[in-house]
Amino acid sequence: MFKKLQNISSKPEVFGQYTADSLWTDPYRAQQMLAFHLNEEIDVSSRKGAFIKRSCAWIAENFQLAAGKSVCDFGCGPGLYTVQLAKTGAQVTGLDFSENSIGYARAKAEENSLNINYVQTNYLEFEPPQQYDLITMIMCDFCALSPAQRKALLKKFYDALKPDGALLLDVYSIAAYAERKELTLYEKNQLNHFWCADDYYCFLNTFKYDDDAVVLDKYSIFPANGEPETIYNWLQYFSPESLTAELSGAGFDVQHVYKDVAARVYDPDHAEFAVVASKQ
Repeated sequence: MFKKLQNISSKPEVFGQYTADSLWTDPYRAQQMLAFHLNEEIDVSSRKGAFIKRSCAWIAENFQLAAGKSVCDFGCGPGLYTVQLAKTGAQVTGLDFSENSIGYARAKAEENSLNINYVQTNYLEFEPPQQYDLITMIMCDFCALSPAQRKALLKKFYDALKPDGALLLDVYSIAAYAERKELTLYEKNQLNHFWCADDYYCFLNTFKYDDDAVVLDKYSIFPANGEPETIYNWLQYFSPESLTAELSGAGFDVQHVYKDVAARVYDPDHAEFAVVASKQ
C-alpha cells in the first residue's frame, strides 16, 4: 500500500505524460465536458454567454469578417464562437476532438441555417486544405500543450494563414501561476462524478514547476467498477514576453496584447491575456 501511495504522490517530469485524449474519447467524460461548455453561467470549459457575444462582436468588427473572409477555429467545442462568426457571412471551419461537441455544433449550425465546416479531429493532426484570413484558438487551449506540441501547432498555424491574415489566441498568465498552490486532496466522487458514473475515489496532486511556469493536476482515479487510471492535466503559463518569444520563433509578430479576446486593456494582474499576431 505504501508503494501505491508513493506512486500516486510522485511528481513526474514536466510534460512527461499525456492523457488529454481521455477527456474526448471516453463517451461519459465527453458528455460531462459538453455540459460544462453549454453552461453559460460559469467559466469552465467555455466562457459565460454574455462574454462570448461581446467577444464575437469585437472579432467580427476588428477582423472585418464578411462574405469572402475565412476563419478556422482550433478547438471549437460545441460551436459557441463559430456560430456567431458564421453569421457575418464568413466561411467558417471548426475543429474539435469531441464527437459529442461536433455533433452538437452541427445541429446548431443546421438550426441557424449556417454552412459551417465542422471537422472532428485532433487539431494537432489536422492538415488544412486551404489558407485562412483568421485563425483562432480560444479558452487557453494553447496552454494544455507541451512545448513540442506547441511548436508543431504554430508551424501549422503559419502554413494555414494567409500572408495578410491574423492569429488570435489567449493564454493563462504568470499572475495566475503565482496564485496556484501545490496541494494533495483525497475525495470520493471528486468533481461530482465527473470522472465516472459509478462511485470512485480520487487522489488529486497539484505540482508546480517553477523553472517552466507549468502546473500539473494529477488525478489518480480508483473506480468501484473498472481499472485504476491516472489523468495528467498540464497547464503552461505565459508572460507577454515569453509568448511573444515563442511566437516569434515560429515566424509571427505580436501586433496587440489584450486582457482577453474581447480586446479589453491588458492587465498584468489578470489570470489570462490574449494576443493578435501576424506573419513576419
